[in-house]
Amino acid sequence: MSERQSILIVDDDATGLRVLRQAFVDQYRVLFATTGGDALLIAQRELPDLIILDIVMPDIDGHSVLRQLKANEQTTDIPVIFLTGRTREADEKIGLELGAVDYWTKPVKIDIARIRAHNHLELKRHRDLLARLALTDSLCDIPNRRSFDLSLDREWRRGLRFVRPLSMVLIDVDKFKSFNDQYGHPAGDGCLRRVAGIIEDCLERPGDLVARYGGEEFACILPETERDGASQIAEQLRQAVLEARIPHARSLADGFVSISCGVATMIPSHGLRPEVLVDVADKALYMAKRDGRNRVVTAP
Repeated sequence: MSERQSILIVDDDATGLRVLRQAFVDQYRVLFATTGGDALLIAQRELPDLIILDIVMPDIDGHSVLRQLKANEQTTDIPVIFLTGRTREADEKIGLELGAVDYWTKPVKIDIARIRAHNHLELKRHRDLLARLALTDSLCDIPNRRSFDLSLDREWRRGLRFVRPLSMVLIDVDKFKSFNDQYGHPAGDGCLRRVAGIIEDCLERPGDLVARYGGEEFACILPETERDGASQIAEQLRQAVLEARIPHARSLADGFVSISCGVATMIPSHGLRPEVLVDVADKALYMAKRDGRNRVVTAP
């Protein structure tokens, strides 16, 4: 069963908050806040599927809250419904222009509110599904190249802001063309899925990412990871794939599938682009393959 969708209700009126909570609590996970500041904190921490937001708040008004939600890449796609006692058309126009998906006037008609909220949540569910599909490799069921590019750009900017190292491991399945020639392409697809799953299982930190980079190549992004730590992770990946003992008659590793890894580490700087990190890791991978495969080479 899929996890229940969540609704954040933001209202400084305790009675109104209680009424709305009771309207949705049986079907959804309901969060609540009584100030705009708390709403922003909860939204960033919990990433609710829908926000019902009162415009008139004691600290930050609803319009300002929505502007800040839209300015944050983590919360920009959360649908927001404005809740207000105002009935002027100009107020509704302002809210919709800011990016609100709906505009409810008090007192709220609960039956209608349930239907409208359900419709917005279903649209959000479908958008999220499409977004996941667009960023997932259909064969290996891990992030795809587009997802890798977006993640690399995001982690590079984060490393730039906090002056923290960023590491990458580029991985190539050794002699994969020979594997396909020997066993056929369906078996090759199965091999790639096995290797992808092994790599994914080895990455234990939530911030680490493995993506299908292209063909038989995979890439790992390791935020806040020093060079030695990245080398150790790459070696763990190499050993884990070898220990899976996937048969490969034309392999140079005792008849089993193996991988080669190129490791690179940088502290992002304003004078460089993240593509430089990829290029350095790629050169290290080339050296690993040139020197006999089934090995890890770490760039200096």
